[in-house]
Amino acid sequence: MAWAVERLAGPAADLHARSVADPPARAVWVIEVTAPALVLGSTQPELAVDGAACRAAGVEVVRRRSGGGAVLVVPGEATWIDVVVPRDDDLWDDDVGRATGWLAAVWVAALADLGVAAGPHAGPMARPEWSELVCFAGRAPGELLVGGSKVVGVAQRRTRSWARFQCAVLRSWDPVPLLGLLALDPADRARAAEQLAPVAVGVDRDPSEVAAAFLARLP
Repeated sequence: MAWAVERLAGPAADLHARSVADPPARAVWVIEVTAPALVLGSTQPELAVDGAACRAAGVEVVRRRSGGGAVLVVPGEATWIDVVVPRDDDLWDDDVGRATGWLAAVWVAALADLGVAAGPHAGPMARPEWSELVCFAGRAPGELLVGGSKVVGVAQRRTRSWARFQCAVLRSWDPVPLLGLLALDPADRARAAEQLAPVAVGVDRDPSEVAAAFLARLP
């Protein structure tokens, strides 16, 4: 079954609000944001955000419909790929924990082609300290790690008809700019910066290279 590949660019709010086709079909959206945005998880409270800091930095605050903590997206600094799988597809799995297994295998192969040796997170979702606040602090099925640090983040949104997997590969990881946009007192911000420094790692390649490697490995 062929994949319909689309390349999209625009504000993060518009890209997150994009609708899945009806009827759904296999699709890959290679996404590029045109302005920085702080993307909150579906249930993350607005009180987590330092609105004044976001306004001063020119960062829009938007919300995605999948769960998890906040992600800071900046043009050119992340590979963002959404993958849509319809329910009648051979890749579909009713089990949320297993549903990303095939996707993890694609990312493992794609990163290997770029010289990055990564492996999937083993076990159920892990929610260590700060993971409710910062997305890359947690671990979920289908996400990839390098030496214990997250390199591919995956958020999942499902309906009765389709699953939408939102994948992010950062070009570099520094929690400080993200934490500067969140409502934390100085002591907590400093502690979070220290503890979050090793939780993720970037792939220092142009997002177009990362996307090409991923597309080449799709089943």
